[in-house]
Amino acid sequence: MKRFLLPSLVLAGLLQNFSFATAHAQTRTAPKKKTTSVSAARRRKPVRKPSSPAVDPTVGDNVDGEDLSVRRAAVAALGSENGSIVVVDPATGRVLSMVNQKLALQSGFIPCSTIKIVTTLAALNEHVVEPNTAIRISRNVSFDLTNALAHSNNPYFATLGTRLGFDRVIHYAQMLGLGEKAGLDIPGEQPGVLPQAPPKAGGMGLMTSFGEGFQLTPLELAGLLTGVVNNGTMYYLQYPRTPEESQQITPKVKRVLDLSPDGINDLKIGMRSAVDFGTAKRANYDPAEPIFGKTGTCTDFRAGSHMGWLGSFVDDGSHKLVVVVMLTSPVKSVSGSVASAVAGNFYRNLSDQRYFANVKKSDLPEIITTTPTPACCDKEK
Repeated sequence: MKRFLLPSLVLAGLLQNFSFATAHAQTRTAPKKKTTSVSAARRRKPVRKPSSPAVDPTVGDNVDGEDLSVRRAAVAALGSENGSIVVVDPATGRVLSMVNQKLALQSGFIPCSTIKIVTTLAALNEHVVEPNTAIRISRNVSFDLTNALAHSNNPYFATLGTRLGFDRVIHYAQMLGLGEKAGLDIPGEQPGVLPQAPPKAGGMGLMTSFGEGFQLTPLELAGLLTGVVNNGTMYYLQYPRTPEESQQITPKVKRVLDLSPDGINDLKIGMRSAVDFGTAKRANYDPAEPIFGKTGTCTDFRAGSHMGWLGSFVDDGSHKLVVVVMLTSPVKSVSGSVASAVAGNFYRNLSDQRYFANVKKSDLPEIITTTPTPACCDKEK
């Protein structure tokens, strides 16, 4: 009897140990499965992006004298965003449409990275950099001008600002129309603002990569871009207020820019690259369309607003147009990329109307009324 009792007790003990081990294993693995499941669910959970309050940006606008085809395309593209679109014929300086006139005519907002247009032209004209010069950004990263413009690289343009210095940057900003009215007797237009000194925090780097200290209006940026499209000839912007006035526009040259044509062409290559593969690629509604652009994304702490900019133009023979998009929002819902998408929709809307098929090059005579270019600083060695 005892011979059979011992094996039975051993077998019972083994079975008990096996049951305990199995239960213990299940207890240990269960929390892991639960934790993994929760983590995966969290990863899959969509992140809700903030959205800016919907507005009607057309309230208070006077559309008499505007090109209504351009106006419709701009209003549809902007939708309910709080922003402004300014469209200019660079061959005459005529403002074809200005959506949200109240916002566009204000004293301006921080230009964000659109200031890099000024920095680029100043640096090329002053020979502080050449288009193919590689500037080391970090141990293993370097940029040339084209790629720095395309990707809006801040350290690259901070370096250019340091090399240029405050006086030379301000000289070129003034030459390009910043800090003054872009229009010729446009009622209600306020000029932008130039910085009086480099920012205390960030210095020249912040000034020439983000535009800290500047206040820029959409009209000023549009006026500047007429000078780029026209290879150095900047026009006064004229905004007809009646259909009759729109038929009587006489182009007036504001200033012939003291810039190297090669420098303007180098800038254009970078702006084209931004649309092809860089920060402005959402404006590229048609790869065959020669669109050039420069984005801007930052926060205007003075105005308490997040900003999204795109300064752009299309340049194809008589097929020319300057388009500036500026977006503002109390929440972080706007950017240069969003502004590029608005511009892309605008260009697409015009194309759907076959607008460019009807555009003819202006044969109006040019009346040149020059404004003296501010004197510059001494050249730095």
